[in-house]
Formats: sequence, C-alpha cells, structure tokens
Amino acid sequence: MSPSQFPEENDQTQAGSITLTDDKGRNLECYIEHSLTVDGQEYVLLLPVDSPIEIFAWQGDGDEEEAILVEDEATIEQIFGIAQAVLAEQNLLLKNTAYALTVEGELPPVEESELFTLEIEDEGTDLEPEQLQLLSSFYHEDQEYAIYTPLDPLLFFARIAKTGKPELLSPEEFRKVQPLLEEHLFNEVE
Repeated sequence: MSPSQFPEENDQTQAGSITLTDDKGRNLECYIEHSLTVDGQEYVLLLPVDSPIEIFAWQGDGDEEEAILVEDEATIEQIFGIAQAVLAEQNLLLKNTAYALTVEGELPPVEESELFTLEIEDEGTDLEPEQLQLLSSFYHEDQEYAIYTPLDPLLFFARIAKTGKPELLSPEEFRKVQPLLEEHLFNEVE
C-alpha cells in the first residue's frame, strides 16, 4: 500500500488538531485541514476527528413520510441514551460534542440501499441535496428515529483569536471572507 492510495488518511495523520468549544462548554476535536493568513488574520478549515451524525424523526403516514431533523436540545437529551445504546451495538461511541453529535469508531461500509437523500429547501438558494448513510433506527414513545451520517465531510471555518483559541466564523463573516479563502485554497491546490 503506497501512501498515494490513501491520501486522506496520510494527510490526517500529519495534520495538527485543534479543539472547538461551544457556548455550553462542549468540545469538538478537529483536524486542521488548511490554515491560511489573510490580512494578518489566521483562518483554519477544520474537519472533525470523529464522524458527525444527525438524528431524524420520521413523521407522517406510510405514503407521505417526512424526515425532520432533531435539533431541540431537550429531545436530544431524552433520546441520547437510546441512540447511544443502538450505536454501541455497532461498536460506535455516540458523543454529545460541540456543534454536532459525533460517533467515535469505524463506520460500516456504505451500502446503496442504506442511503437517504435529503432535499434541502432554502429560500432563494439551490442547495445540493445531501446524501446520508443510515447507521441505525429506534423507537422512543411511539416515535421512530433514524441516525444518519453525512457522506460529505462536515467542515468548519474558524479564525484563530489572539488567545490562540479557534472561533467559528458567523455566516456573515464567512460570506465576507469566503472569496478570499477560496482564492487561497485554489491557489494552493494548483
């Protein structure tokens, strides 16, 4: 196995890591995928060390079922223990990390039959449909829940504060620096 066969793994072992912390004090360990300085400010592109997951609640009847993303902290707290137990059966450890729930462990191979395409409807923008892989499903109080992991990597953009801690960019800040970041990243790739 030459290193060129597995460039992602090779890059990640060499990349440094950094910890994001949310306002509740939860942490998210990330690899630094890219680091660049624009006008004296250092920015980093971060990839979580563990795999992000999303929990959906299935609603509706057999013909018109809809998957609703569970984002409510209280609901997540209620179902966290059950989700943790069903994922443990696959040797995955569910963690309540900052900005996204994550699982530690080796994800099962992707099977076409287990994929779910999430059409994202956003006012005025055409967002690409997101492909998700089903990891497990369970019931809680007659509600069916499904745990998925996105096939596309979840990336975070942050600035390095004067304290040395990373701070996530707000959507407004990201829009301002996005053209500069893309320009720098594309220049590095060429």
